[in-house]
Amino acid sequence: MRLTILGSGTNVHPSRAAAGYLVRTDQHLLFDFGPRTLMNLIKTGVNRHRITHILFSHFHADHFSDFITFFFDAVIYAKFGGGHRPPMTLIGPKGTIRLLQSIMKSFPSFSPAPFKVSFKEVTDRPFRIGDTRIVPKPVVHVPDLSSVGYRIEYRGKSLVYSGDTQYCDEVIRLCKDVGLAVLDCSFPANRPGPAHLHAGQCGRVAKEAGVDQLVLSHFYPVADRADVKAQAAEEYRGKIWKGKDLLTIKL
Repeated sequence: MRLTILGSGTNVHPSRAAAGYLVRTDQHLLFDFGPRTLMNLIKTGVNRHRITHILFSHFHADHFSDFITFFFDAVIYAKFGGGHRPPMTLIGPKGTIRLLQSIMKSFPSFSPAPFKVSFKEVTDRPFRIGDTRIVPKPVVHVPDLSSVGYRIEYRGKSLVYSGDTQYCDEVIRLCKDVGLAVLDCSFPANRPGPAHLHAGQCGRVAKEAGVDQLVLSHFYPVADRADVKAQAAEEYRGKIWKGKDLLTIKL
């Protein structure tokens, strides 16, 4: 199992793409697709036209907007570029089907797509993509939006992507005894903000869940002006990575 961070920042960050993560098992799975992550996906050398599953944690623009460009590119490739791509499955929390079907109907040239597109809404029921087991879990982010984190399990290895979350029992349970947890570290502990974890809380989640390794990611610019690794380490004594675009970690 390999994780590549496509975007470790937020919506408008001076040096980081927004949220996006590539997980390689027997599949190539994309988790979120924020602005500027598509070009980082291309830099990995992975053939974007072979990607079959995209999983969204929620639909704030910093986790979603490059999907529009990606999908239009896929349509043009299949219609006019002489290419063929396999079916595409789009997965996310409650509201996914309504939103994505509306986009397909509203954006020019999106429908009908020249390949099959399927939609799946998830709550907390595990499912498989090939030999990879996915465990979604709703987390607490903002009150007017459904948000989920994902646990990915493959051949005895495990990884959690929290999506955007506050400190809550749900994210601790999701991360329980996981090999690697990628947590929303939007703010430094000395400058906490609403609706997200800060660095100290990331360390607390990792400690309470018994995480093997912790990846801090999803930084607002203010988080880059503090030593967030040291702040997380006040609570958690394990391996801590400060995420950056195109960082790859092998489990």
